[in-house]
Amino acid sequence: MAIRQLPAIVVNRIAAGEVVERPAAAVKELVENAIDAGARRIEVTLRDGGASLILVSDDGDGMDAVEVALAVERHCTSKLPDDDLLHIRTLGFRGEALPSIGAVSRLSIVSRKRGAADAFKVAVEGGSKSAVEPAALSQGTRVEVRDLFYATPARLKFLKSVRAERDAAVDAVERLAMAYPSIAFTVVGDEEKPLVRMTAAEPDLAGKSADDIRRARLGAILGRDFADNALAIDAVREGFRLTGFAGLPILNRATARDQYLFVNGRPVRDKLLAGAVRGAYQDVLARDRHPMVVLFLDGPEADIDVNVHPAKAEVRFRDAALVRGLIVGALRNALAAAGHRASTTVAEQALAAARPMVWTQGGAALALNPGFAEAAAPYQAPLAQSPPAARAVEAPAPAATAHPLGAACAQLHETYIVAQTADGLVIVDQHAAHERLVYERMKAEIAATGVKRQILLIPEVVELDPADAARLAARATELAELGLVLEAFGPGAVVVREVPALLGETDVKGLARDLADEVAELGGALSLKERLEEVCGTIACHGSVRAGRRLNQAEMNALLRQMEATPHSGQCNHGRPTYVALSRAEIEKLFGRR
Repeated sequence: MAIRQLPAIVVNRIAAGEVVERPAAAVKELVENAIDAGARRIEVTLRDGGASLILVSDDGDGMDAVEVALAVERHCTSKLPDDDLLHIRTLGFRGEALPSIGAVSRLSIVSRKRGAADAFKVAVEGGSKSAVEPAALSQGTRVEVRDLFYATPARLKFLKSVRAERDAAVDAVERLAMAYPSIAFTVVGDEEKPLVRMTAAEPDLAGKSADDIRRARLGAILGRDFADNALAIDAVREGFRLTGFAGLPILNRATARDQYLFVNGRPVRDKLLAGAVRGAYQDVLARDRHPMVVLFLDGPEADIDVNVHPAKAEVRFRDAALVRGLIVGALRNALAAAGHRASTTVAEQALAAARPMVWTQGGAALALNPGFAEAAAPYQAPLAQSPPAARAVEAPAPAATAHPLGAACAQLHETYIVAQTADGLVIVDQHAAHERLVYERMKAEIAATGVKRQILLIPEVVELDPADAARLAARATELAELGLVLEAFGPGAVVVREVPALLGETDVKGLARDLADEVAELGGALSLKERLEEVCGTIACHGSVRAGRRLNQAEMNALLRQMEATPHSGQCNHGRPTYVALSRAEIEKLFGRR
């Protein structure tokens, strides 16, 4: 068959398959165009999850008649004035979104350039473009997309439910809203109530800093729990700056959905983020749990390639190891600086579990937990008549309660320490707390003296793919610092001569293969570090104060003081809380005093 050039309409429909695979992708492209146009207000309307209607209005710079005509032509853009792909400062730049959308839908664009007297309209239906004509619009641009994929009906079969498509579109808008708190966003669906309504904010208003504004915007999207329990991130390394917020380990999720990375204001999904976050949280969180993080990375455009995917959802870094090191280091420093701080959600969950149930009986409201309806007389005897074990523990001296975790008052069930603070109480899980203390001490000792190595009686030859073997051999010096000594053994193998003594009996071949995969994917030796720290966690668990051991007051107070001085002591090695703190106000609410 002879080679021929494809018609423009077919080319655009092929491009649409890459750029606009679902309504959410179209919404993302249109909202990004509005942001690039300097909009301060962006409104999105969806019908049937975006399948029947997507309407995006903005108050940006707008376009004149010539620009409106060019906007729907393939590879026409205003965002590369010097044709320089190495210094891209806008969200869009490829000039593919509008013609791709127009090739598979009924598209109309009305725009009025800032300061111009007239607005102009162009329409594209299934790739067929109309003439530009005058229209009515006060300011900015209004893009209407009807019957998405009507020209390629096979694509409609791959769409999910209306609700799923709507939620995906809302997620696309919220991701952009995270990065641009100075822009007001509204999303309206088939429901009467708006799906999203966020007002614009400026750092100089009401004395709020840019950090406060960003935290408030993230709290509006991810919830108050994140805003209250997120650690501020601000780190710089070799021209790159990382800002944003990282949730405390106890504020975690079953999936990595609530992990967001923005590169020069662009929301991206990148394996680098997942690997870096995992590396930073690996010894404070169980492997099947994921923290909440929102990170904004800004760096030189020449060191970041955003032109690697038609949907612009991926980026490549000139020095990926530098970026990964910056993310891991910044997150670990923030977590360490948090010290023994625990998430406020722990106290809220405790209060919710202990709060009395309320129900009605005969029209009268009752606030008693089941089982507390016994006659009150036996409990109204004077305190002097009650047995000594039922009397309250004598309160510690005020000076002792001034410590963050207070002074020990009692031990419950030989497992929990009850301490009184200056404004409430703390309940500590003695085993979980001591496990963290022992684990951190072990890590410090390893860092100070190095990882002890065990020489293999018979060196282990591990056959690998030649590329994997070369990658491992190239990182031999770094691996030796972690206790693994290996060297190249021909073109497709490595020989392992020493392993970390902490690992004991281990599958050397499996370890080497896992490391090869990690190095290929993330450029780091995560598996070895994770295994070392997992072993440390196991040893710490067996060497810690067990539940069921009775402690005297001096031992309990010593444990509290060590917790206050130890990083990450608010959670055990698996991310579970080591203590619950309740303020006096919270306790009073629990008993109906407030």
